[in-house]
Amino acid sequence: MQVKIENQKIAQTINLLYNLSLKGKQSRHRSKFINALRDKYQEFAEDEKELLKEHCNLDENGEPKTLENGTKWDVKDLDAFAAARRELYEEERVFDGGDAQGMLKTVKEVLLNCQKEFTGAEAEIYDYLCDQFEKGADEE
Repeated sequence: MQVKIENQKIAQTINLLYNLSLKGKQSRHRSKFINALRDKYQEFAEDEKELLKEHCNLDENGEPKTLENGTKWDVKDLDAFAAARRELYEEERVFDGGDAQGMLKTVKEVLLNCQKEFTGAEAEIYDYLCDQFEKGADEE
């Protein structure tokens, strides 16, 4: 089984899973998956920092400069930055087999059999995750 999750959806995924009430093996496997998600999110954050360094004017310390009291980045080419950032945000992180096989199957089971009611953004990320886990099962 292989599950792919877009960078921009990792934090929402962590929050949704974190707030599910689970016991035993389901809880343990959820926690392991959250830890794997956090590792991937850290990689994403580092990639985003590199992207900023590449597309922004830098200060004397080699860090991206900000404008308007730190509320905006001092970007050299907004169109190029927007395209590169969109690509990074939509890039998928892969979680697959090996030792993770049991964990992924358990999380899939939790999601597909979940009785919790979701609304708004939480419902959207729930639907996205179910789709991703169903696709992952198709690739087994």
